[in-house]
Amino acid sequence: MIYALDTNIISYFIQDNPHIIAQFRAVLATGHSIIIPPATYYEVRRGFKHKSAPRKEKAFVRMCNLYSIGEMNLPIWEQAADIYGDTRKAGNPIEDTDILIAAFCIVDGYTLVTNNVKHFNGIDNLQLVNWSE
Repeated sequence: MIYALDTNIISYFIQDNPHIIAQFRAVLATGHSIIIPPATYYEVRRGFKHKSAPRKEKAFVRMCNLYSIGEMNLPIWEQAADIYGDTRKAGNPIEDTDILIAAFCIVDGYTLVTNNVKHFNGIDNLQLVNWSE
């Protein structure tokens, strides 16, 4: 299984949250993989552009050297457009970055790791897990 990380999970990781660190170790020990969706990468990097947190930024750079950063392709963009339309029609609009993260996971069959499960409500075929529970 491949786990894709939402921004909040990366934040917990770079803050050395012991529960999240234990989850990473357990997943890796069982032979599963971790990937960083490109929209997650963007969210984390943009956060460092407006605040000074050099220790956390260095931790994120180290993390990016350990785990792959995914790439967007046309099927992911198409899935994102579908999610946008579906959630708007259902009266449950979702932020664009969350839509892109979800689309990335759905198209490539990744399980999204997030503490914000409610942000992704109403998205069909998205596999979610919350490591912070």
